[in-house]
Amino acid sequence: MAETASPVIQVEGLKKTFGHHAALKNVAFRADAGESIVIFGPNGAGKTTLIKIIATIIRPTAGTVRVDGLDPENDAETIRRRIGVITHQTFLYGNLTAFENLIFYARLYDVPDAPARIREMAGVVGLATRLDDRVATFSRGMQQRLSIARALLHRPTILLLDEPETGLDQQAITILREAMKLEAGVRRTILMTTHNLERGLEMSDRLLILSRGTICHDCATADLDVPALRELYETHTGVTA
Repeated sequence: MAETASPVIQVEGLKKTFGHHAALKNVAFRADAGESIVIFGPNGAGKTTLIKIIATIIRPTAGTVRVDGLDPENDAETIRRRIGVITHQTFLYGNLTAFENLIFYARLYDVPDAPARIREMAGVVGLATRLDDRVATFSRGMQQRLSIARALLHRPTILLLDEPETGLDQQAITILREAMKLEAGVRRTILMTTHNLERGLEMSDRLLILSRGTICHDCATADLDVPALRELYETHTGVTA
């Protein structure tokens, strides 16, 4: 019998509490190399908490997480070099120019030939002419575009996206979708949360439904359409999609 490849992301018995509130309860799943997984769930289901734990931003209360076989508790810096993160927060500095923001992250992740890579990514997200402008002068949508460039700058093999479309117009959403599959030869594993059933279905191989801190459904998306997904979502969450 052939050996199963090690998962890129493995979560087992994951719990996270904030005071008396249990945000995550015994969450378990795996993501394999090159797999694109979307997480659906109502507000307060625990989606952002889950992404933040995998991204090494916060620590779990109990359970285990492995990213490329690494333990976030002991190998956070190494993990951060392998992941790209796009969340509601842009992780940009408003008093710096777009170029200065990107060069900061390029140095943090030892990006080779950083100026050329910055210009390349600025072109991808439609900000090639704004590199010398301070980020504080950018619209929310432009800041989100720059955040996409920041997240992909070091060619991560794992992307963690928490409601990445927030604040993006339709053109920027198209840019995001193209940027996610941009790098030739980079087999990316993608974990994304979204409220948009249609877009999530379109951009994923597999879906998880998270409700009240627990994964209540896990299936492939190939044979699902939006009406079937909406019925699944409403059945498992009790919330109208």
